[in-house]
Amino acid sequence: MDLRKIVGHRPLLSVGASVIIEDERGWTLLQKRRDNGCWGYAGGSVELDERVEDAARRELLEETGLVAGALELLGIYSGPECHFSYPNGDEMSYVDIVYLCRDWTGELRPQPEEVDELRFFPPDALPEPLSPPIRRQLLDWAEQRLRQPR
Repeated sequence: MDLRKIVGHRPLLSVGASVIIEDERGWTLLQKRRDNGCWGYAGGSVELDERVEDAARRELLEETGLVAGALELLGIYSGPECHFSYPNGDEMSYVDIVYLCRDWTGELRPQPEEVDELRFFPPDALPEPLSPPIRRQLLDWAEQRLRQPR
């Protein structure tokens, strides 16, 4: 927020750490975001000197109440699809490092400031609207999941 006081709404580059949670059915946990009303997964910006995996675990816990066990790298996403303007006018260009987690514990507890709802969805029935800067990541996950033998 201190940097925003200096640069205003101009685009900033940010490294994101995200987690796609998968349950025993192969469904993913999505959250309805409070800021834009779109669906997405848990994630956020990596803080200075923070390890990316630690940031992913922290964001998951903060936003959902879940604790991640083993994390598997799903992919690293960047480019025009990861450019996003927030409702307040702030622009971000993300490099999103996305992990898949099938090993988690805890009770669902949405973070009231950021999350309106938490719900699991099957890969062939993702809700709309998906949050624009993470749409490609979720569709990649769904495609991979649907190709796996049942």
